[in-house]
Amino acid sequence: MLLCPVCHEPLVDDERGAACAGGHRFDRAREGYLYLLRSSKSGDSMGDPKSQARSRRDFLNRGYYAPLRDAMVELVRERVSGRAASTNCPMTLLDICCGEGYYTSAMGAVPGVDAYGFDLGKEMVRLAAKRGDATYFVANMKDIPVADGTFDMVTELFAPFNEREFARVLAPEGSLYTVVPGARHLFGLKEVLYDTPYLNDEKLPKTTELELVGTQRVSANITLQTQADIEAVFQMTPYYYRTRPADKERLANLDTLQTDIDFIIAEYRHC
Repeated sequence: MLLCPVCHEPLVDDERGAACAGGHRFDRAREGYLYLLRSSKSGDSMGDPKSQARSRRDFLNRGYYAPLRDAMVELVRERVSGRAASTNCPMTLLDICCGEGYYTSAMGAVPGVDAYGFDLGKEMVRLAAKRGDATYFVANMKDIPVADGTFDMVTELFAPFNEREFARVLAPEGSLYTVVPGARHLFGLKEVLYDTPYLNDEKLPKTTELELVGTQRVSANITLQTQADIEAVFQMTPYYYRTRPADKERLANLDTLQTDIDFIIAEYRHC
C-alpha cells in the first residue's frame, strides 16, 4: 500500500521498518511511524513547530471539537456498514495532513477499518503515532507515497486541496471527505479581535476530477475555559498570522470565551 518516495516501488514491512526492491530502506521510529520524505530536511522544520503541535494536541484533547470528530466517526461507521454485505476486507482509510492524530485515531478505532495518516511535520506524526489505531508516516501531500486507487475513504480536514493526488489515491468507488470552516466558525473569537467581525466565506474546493455529491453542517456553541485554550485555537486559524499585534492583545486578558464552532463536511467521488 505504501510506496518508496524515491523510486515509487512498493514498500515491504520488516522488523526495523520498510524497504523496497530498489534497496531503499526507511527505519521505523520508536513511536512506530515511518519517515517517507524524499528531502533530507527535517520534517519538524517543514511542518508546524513542536510547541504548536503540542498546543493543538492539548486543545483537541479537551473535547472542544468533539462534535466534528463524532460526525467523522459516524461517516466511517456508515461506510463500513455499507460494505459489510459485499466484502470481508477492511475498509481502507487515509487521513491527509492528519496533524497530531485526534481525528485519525478516532476514525481508525472503528471496527473494520484499516487507517493510515500522514503529515509533513515529524512532531505532529510522532504525537499521532502515540495515539495508535492507524499506520502513520511523515510525507508531503504533493507526492503522497501510496499506490493509485488504494483507499476506500480519504479524509482531509482544513488542509490545502490537491485535486490530482487526492483523486489518484481514491479507490474507484471511494469517497473523499473534505472539511472547511462554516460561516460562523469561531465568530465569538472574531467579535473580540475585530471592530467589524466578518462571516467566513464557505468556499468548497473546485475540482474537475472529482464530483461533489453532498454536504453536511456540524455546529455547536462552546466555552473555551482557559487563556491557553483561547490562544491555542487562535493559532490554529489562518488569520492568526495576519492579525495586528494590537488586536491580538484583546485576547490576552480573557480567561474564558464563548463562541460558535461551525464546519462543512463535503463528500466527493470520482466523476
